[in-house]
Amino acid sequence: MADWNSLSDQEFRQIFRTWVLENCPDEFRYMRKQRPLYEEVKDWYQALSKQGWLAPMWPKEYGGMGLTPAKHMIYVEEWAKAGCPRIPDHGISLVGPLLLNYGTEAQKQYYLPRILSGEDIWCQGYSEPNSGSDLASLRTSAELDGEDFVVNGQKIWTTLGSCANLIFLLVRTDKNVKKQKGISVLLVDMTTPGVEVRPIENLRGEKDFCEVFFDNVRVPKENLVGELNQGWTIAKSVLGHERIFLGSPIRAELALGRLDKLAEHKKAFEDSAFLSRYAKLRLDLYDLSSSFERYAKVLREGKHLGADVSILKIVATELYQRITEETLVLAGADARLDDDIEIEGGAVDAMNLFLDARAPAIFGGSNEIQRNILAKAVLNLPT
Repeated sequence: MADWNSLSDQEFRQIFRTWVLENCPDEFRYMRKQRPLYEEVKDWYQALSKQGWLAPMWPKEYGGMGLTPAKHMIYVEEWAKAGCPRIPDHGISLVGPLLLNYGTEAQKQYYLPRILSGEDIWCQGYSEPNSGSDLASLRTSAELDGEDFVVNGQKIWTTLGSCANLIFLLVRTDKNVKKQKGISVLLVDMTTPGVEVRPIENLRGEKDFCEVFFDNVRVPKENLVGELNQGWTIAKSVLGHERIFLGSPIRAELALGRLDKLAEHKKAFEDSAFLSRYAKLRLDLYDLSSSFERYAKVLREGKHLGADVSILKIVATELYQRITEETLVLAGADARLDDDIEIEGGAVDAMNLFLDARAPAIFGGSNEIQRNILAKAVLNLPT
């Protein structure tokens, strides 16, 4: 297995870029759907798996690439530049780190290879009705009964729950302590009797999100990850793996590129009012890219990010929304739900981008929650 970290950053970038461009099918590039199902991108998932490039940050002994944070940033950047689709990655980016840091050796040996092979597709059971932003108030319970936990409750907004066969679940295992203290993490087979998945259809007719119900679901106690009632600490550490990437400028860059094309087509750059609004969007994107690079540099140096990284998510998602709103205004009546606007040099999916831009400000911790984090942890404001 290659020692990728012995290469210079430029050498690794060139190798990875060349392979991606040669092996990611054209029909998968810049997909309209931001979260395709496993069956829709299975060939790309399996190509990465066969190459051994599916889990960039996992240790080599568990089938990963063992990349340094600097090399991982390159991996993500080149993936995005090539327009590669997002694969069902809860297993890679969340369950993998969860088990590597807190799982038993038996859990690692069983589950990790099955993630790499595509045998297991995972989803995340965190949010609940009336318990999304205030995650610690979750009510789905797990009571120990002999050799099993018995789980009852409901999760909602479960991404790709309809195509997953396993879910890692936050459950309440002690109701008599402070709410953050009585939570545990369970690994649950979604084919277990008592599990019911109900897809939630969005405006585009997609069913990425689901409700998941648990009615006396029996889960072997060896599926507990980490210590009993220590799930809150585990959950926060797992979410930390995705914090910087929620603030990536990639979505905004893609959207501004589409706005460029549409503005050229409609000769909007001849309008001084539009030009003024466009200039602000362009400058804001420069600022975002510069800030993202500053945080990325921290990771490249092997350091840890602080709570202030939350600002990236706020700026990136709200800029993405403003760009897509401007695109929608410029498109006017041409921005129909299911149709691209055909122009010279390609199509512009104005309505698709506008709808897609609504979700990132909510998932991964809503922007309101990110502002609360900044207020409390960075500015030391009273809560």
